[in-house]
Amino acid sequence: MFEPTDSPTMLEVRLKPHPASPESPIDSLTVLFERDGLALWLRFIAEGQMPEVVWPGPAEPGRADDLWRHSCFEAFVQTDDGYVEYNLSPSGQWATYRFDSPRQGMPGELDLAWDMLALETRIELPNGATRLGLSAVIEAIDGSFSYWALAHPSDKPDFHHPDSFVLDLP
Repeated sequence: MFEPTDSPTMLEVRLKPHPASPESPIDSLTVLFERDGLALWLRFIAEGQMPEVVWPGPAEPGRADDLWRHSCFEAFVQTDDGYVEYNLSPSGQWATYRFDSPRQGMPGELDLAWDMLALETRIELPNGATRLGLSAVIEAIDGSFSYWALAHPSDKPDFHHPDSFVLDLP
């Protein structure tokens, strides 16, 4: 496991729920990240009432679509010619998608405790990576969904919105 605790280049940000999201069993969602060349280390940390969240169970690790339909974590990396979306599921499954513009041109380790979930991964950044957006979808056992991101520039949750990419990559 990568532990950058003493790293002067590690950054920490907090995601916030979209204003239209219902109350969530998650109290806070923090992301630690650090860039190492073309690699980006990410650790998503969700804290709250974990038994009230639907977490995908273990699955065969590998690529899978539609992970956002359940609790998952996401990173969006803006490039010179579009952006790349990374979906990361606590199940061990993942997906990446390349976009030319919003929704157009689409060609870790898990720790679980009673009140916390941490998902850690290392992704390879695309060439020309410039900005970063971070987000999460949280499914509650009552069937409701909350949508978490660094910024919510529209009246509906939209992680693909260009104004969601608010962090300059270090």
